[in-house]
Amino acid sequence: MKFRMVHENYNVADLEVAMAFYEKALGLKEARRKTASDGSFIIVYMSNEESSFELELTWLKDHPQKYDIGEEEFHLAFKTDDMEAAHKLHEEMGCICFENPSMGIYFIQDPDGYWLEIIPADH
Repeated sequence: MKFRMVHENYNVADLEVAMAFYEKALGLKEARRKTASDGSFIIVYMSNEESSFELELTWLKDHPQKYDIGEEEFHLAFKTDDMEAAHKLHEEMGCICFENPSMGIYFIQDPDGYWLEIIPADH
């Protein structure tokens, strides 16, 4: 029996804001979406050409407030081929929330509070 990871879900309060963040910060674009016929939810799958893995952003009509994501002890990691340019972009966006220079990594935080680890390609 084999298993392959295909996506991770983050629930978001404002779908358009979240999508814009992921496109600007990480180059992810909408791959496809599912919209409930009654308008109660929209699910957007974000991806890029670097991987088949997708980030699923879920917006729920009856939950417009930000989600309580606890102590943020989980994260999704992204490797970059240009750590210097990535850091500069994220610094300009004001989304760097933690840096660990001794490990050569840092974290950014999306508009809903989810942490995303940025690591160099050779990590």
